[in-house]
Amino acid sequence: MRMSKTLCLAGVAGLALASAASAQSVAPNSVAPGAPGAPPVWSSAAKTGAGASYEAYVDGQYRDGGPTGAVSKVWFSIADGVLTETMYGLIHEAQIKALRFAVVTPEGLALEGDDTTAKTEYLHVDAEGRPLSPAYKVTTRDKAGRFEIEKRIFTDPDRNALVLRVVITALSGQATPYLLLEPHIANTGVEDRGAVTAQGFHAWEGDTHLVLKPSEAFTAASVGFVGASDGLTDLKDGKLDWSYASTGETGGNTMMTGALPTLHMGQSLSRDFVIGFGDSEAAAQAAADGSFATGLDEVMARFNGEGERAGWEDYVSSLTELPRIAQQATDGGKLAYASALMLKVQEDRTHAGALIASLSNPWGDTVDASKSSTGYKAVWPRDFYQVAMALAALGDKETPLAAFNYLPQVQVGANTPGNTGVGGWFLQKTHVDGELEWVAVQLDQTAMPIMLGYRLWKMGWLSDAQMTEHYQSMLKPAADFLVDGGKIGLLWNDSEVKPPFTQQERWEEQQGYSPSSTAAVVAGLTVAAEMARASGDVTGATRYQIAADSYASKIEDRMFTTNGDFGDGRYYIRITQNDNPNDKAPIGTANGQIAPAEDRVVDGGFLELVRYGVRKADDPHILSTLPVYDDQSLEPLYRVRYDFGPEGDKTPGWRRYGVDGYGEDHLTGANYGVGGEMSPGQRGRVWPFFTGERGHYELARVSVNGAPSPADIAAIRQTYVRGMERFANDGLMLAEQVWDGVGDPTTKAYALGQNTDSATPLAWTHAEYLKLLRSLADGKVWDSYDPVHDRYAR
Repeated sequence: MRMSKTLCLAGVAGLALASAASAQSVAPNSVAPGAPGAPPVWSSAAKTGAGASYEAYVDGQYRDGGPTGAVSKVWFSIADGVLTETMYGLIHEAQIKALRFAVVTPEGLALEGDDTTAKTEYLHVDAEGRPLSPAYKVTTRDKAGRFEIEKRIFTDPDRNALVLRVVITALSGQATPYLLLEPHIANTGVEDRGAVTAQGFHAWEGDTHLVLKPSEAFTAASVGFVGASDGLTDLKDGKLDWSYASTGETGGNTMMTGALPTLHMGQSLSRDFVIGFGDSEAAAQAAADGSFATGLDEVMARFNGEGERAGWEDYVSSLTELPRIAQQATDGGKLAYASALMLKVQEDRTHAGALIASLSNPWGDTVDASKSSTGYKAVWPRDFYQVAMALAALGDKETPLAAFNYLPQVQVGANTPGNTGVGGWFLQKTHVDGELEWVAVQLDQTAMPIMLGYRLWKMGWLSDAQMTEHYQSMLKPAADFLVDGGKIGLLWNDSEVKPPFTQQERWEEQQGYSPSSTAAVVAGLTVAAEMARASGDVTGATRYQIAADSYASKIEDRMFTTNGDFGDGRYYIRITQNDNPNDKAPIGTANGQIAPAEDRVVDGGFLELVRYGVRKADDPHILSTLPVYDDQSLEPLYRVRYDFGPEGDKTPGWRRYGVDGYGEDHLTGANYGVGGEMSPGQRGRVWPFFTGERGHYELARVSVNGAPSPADIAAIRQTYVRGMERFANDGLMLAEQVWDGVGDPTTKAYALGQNTDSATPLAWTHAEYLKLLRSLADGKVWDSYDPVHDRYAR
């Protein structure tokens, strides 16, 4: 248990209820018909909140018994004002699709999300309004003004339990609310079974169970199969007529419904709900009961870490650099504090240091949930690097070290199941427990762990002896692969990789020579040479530096066109599949788009050459590429830059590259890849972290001749820091993509410059924002590597 053992039962305000015995209308043996129900999907990925408890490490690992007591392994997310995917176990193991309320009014049925507006706020903030924990108050209001629902959402840090404290108010006329719970046990929406009584719900699949317990009994309850016998289908006529007690022996896509008392105008009803999880019904029930016994006020105080309790306040106060770098914000530091919380939330609580890309499944409301999948709740070493470096920028010493120590789990070697090829490279995408998922070779993802190790060593967080040990066991094999490449032999991948030609670049869609991939490889090999020398490996040091020099010397010959179709014809291209950037050869197709000529696709990857120190900010090749990258007169297919806001106060934004199809269909409004089918109308939108990348470049540019002036820093803050802050939604979540204005917004009700239904929150975006703040506070690019800069960008 955490500190302070005060026990107080949660006070429950509201209307008097009939006894459970008289109120319950469920027939004890009634079995819901209609199995297995409609094909299951996930929820919207446009999250306005995500949370989990803070758990302290014990010797760099997650174990019970440390300052924060038992380790809670529950995560939740919020979208459209409702609780969406909720995970228990490993961070990708969703158990709930959604929990929302339906309200019957004299004018008909209204459903949270579809028929309400929503506002997301943080429950625990400091005097400046900066969030101190990921506990939320979510308020939904009927668009017709008939009712309002306030939900307070947080987890129990001592148990596998989620808490919702709900107040429902009838604003005009009569309102009868119904709680709707859609389980997706064991990370799928099939084979779920359920049973309900007035006292609560039980859903399970195999040995994974949840129990929802209300603070007072439901007036009626039913369980059914979605689209056939569920409560929402039943309520379309304004009455809950069905009262099925269980799904019987058949599993499927289920929904559980609990009725609450009818409210009259001006009346409010307060109810608390705790959802416990466990490997048995008894364990799940015990988790829910335990939260109620502790008292939900006390549970939230422990979650927050108030007073002498150990919780989120302790983590925030441990971030020694956060107050300093938050001074570079233009919003008073609110997004900085929220970003710090989001990066730590999105770490697995079984595998310490396993940092995922996002607690979401992009365009989840059309993504098949019949098979277990991770979505973005998985490890990509590239995103992982961005997050670890951002956490280090905050002054969090423990998590980046845990992350670095985690990396051997996702490095290919003799122990990788099924591997028959060379090792040393890092897997494209894995579950947090190391289970293989995607196995393409992306050279930047092998370079970045080397860069992270070097940085931790130079900060003094890894001792010389520790660095040497990691160099020999992990970093040297990675550097060797960046020099030699070799034959891959893992699952489908039997390709030959010869660096710096990468099987995939950072957008995971094309092979070839990439400025961004090459920048990381040159930086990785250069710092590997430094660690090799310090570890006594003179031969390795020489080998790595020779390879880095060779790769760096050929960047322009391979990746800079002098007869391109845009601008004056001189610019870095996104990628080329041969040694000639001037032959106008096509690159591959992706996401339903055309196969364009290589010189007709530009991205921001060339800026990574400056960030890591491979090229000076005022290198003529860099300067001649910027106008093409920024050209807003290009036709929408090829255009990359989009500015948002009024003249004189615009926020700059950039797409990944021209001809990007990783996004919604701009002609029909359909989600990306519905049913696994690509469409020519798909369009990748603006990614907010490119605004941060450009801010980093501008800092490097004004630092070419010495330290930047206060006026230089202020200008970058006002354009790029404030720009990223404007991209945040009302829950201070930063997205993967925001709507760029191309197409009909009414199909999705997207707002210009605000998140689409791609991945929100994206850890990389939050990381880029925090790193930009640190860079401005230091007056130097955080991700720059001195040995690289000193060798190539003098």
